[in-house]
Amino acid sequence: MRIGILNSGGDCPGLNAVIHGVVGAATTLGWEVVGFRDGFEGLLPPGDYMMLDVEKTIGIMKLGGTILGTTNKGHFVAKIGEGDVAEVPKEIVEKAKTTLKHLEVGALIVVGGDGSLTTGLQLYRMGIPVIGVPKTIDNDIQATAMSFGFDSAVATVVDALDRLHTTAESHKRVIVLEVMGRHAGWIALYGGMAGGADVILLPEVPFHMEHVARAVRARDARGLHSTLIVVAEGARMESGELVKKQTIGGGGEDRLGGIGDYVAREVEKLTGKETRACTLGHLQRGGAPSALDRILGVRFGTKAVHLIEEGKFGRMVSYQQYQVGDVSIEEAVNQLRLVTRDSEIVRAARSVGICFGDS
Repeated sequence: MRIGILNSGGDCPGLNAVIHGVVGAATTLGWEVVGFRDGFEGLLPPGDYMMLDVEKTIGIMKLGGTILGTTNKGHFVAKIGEGDVAEVPKEIVEKAKTTLKHLEVGALIVVGGDGSLTTGLQLYRMGIPVIGVPKTIDNDIQATAMSFGFDSAVATVVDALDRLHTTAESHKRVIVLEVMGRHAGWIALYGGMAGGADVILLPEVPFHMEHVARAVRARDARGLHSTLIVVAEGARMESGELVKKQTIGGGGEDRLGGIGDYVAREVEKLTGKETRACTLGHLQRGGAPSALDRILGVRFGTKAVHLIEEGKFGRMVSYQQYQVGDVSIEEAVNQLRLVTRDSEIVRAARSVGICFGDS
């Protein structure tokens, strides 16, 4: 048996741990593993790939990124915008089939987020045996309680807030930290709580700048002259609009960025306090994965191989109630896991005085 694996979409800590798990489990079964480079693009003839074995994957768990490379552009993009799906052209899928047949690959493991899994589902429906592995630092796939990369991203936010606390206190400033989170605010929420933020602004909770300014003024009145605000990139302005760094034409989702600068300007205008903005950006994607993400990645990789062994194609690895199981890819895609305003964790945050800008 020979199986294939590819990473698609954005990179994140833990991808190499998945590869390590796949290769280890496959080798135990006496199988060979083909790693396709740069996502689905590696499937195009003549194929861009490397053979993977235990020797080639020794020590990769601790590495950030992916030894296979990845991309969120190219011929296989099935997500063309918020909620929009396009069919991958049939001739492109047929070319991928040709490559897989030539290499005698009997099953393909697709490691990716909602968009990549949407593409994987189309390949499965067109006759390619596919197993999905969820990958999103935003932790926003409904069908899995957690995905690798999230814990590492949160740790980066916490480290940044720990550092920003001291400079904010020294200068009696407000500092706004913009973090990733297009549709879901899990990174902002977890990172903000763990890092001692005073205000957390999420895509799921509409906020008003006057409420944020009121929280800053209230802290000042109590003698707390510095304030830390965490804002997810997908948090919307009062008008309901997203702040976009770049509008993508002809396919793909718009590139978000700038909400941190907007919030900083408005806070300074409304309160008169000196305010600075800081954007973490791709720092959240880079670096070595945490211990949790390494373990989760290995478990996801080994489970994907076991699903192939069982012939359960069209399934996605899923983590629920501390166990790694599986769900159908069809169930998993286009079902986002979002923060809810009345959830226990939001209530806990409010109880310790964190403002969400909605009251």
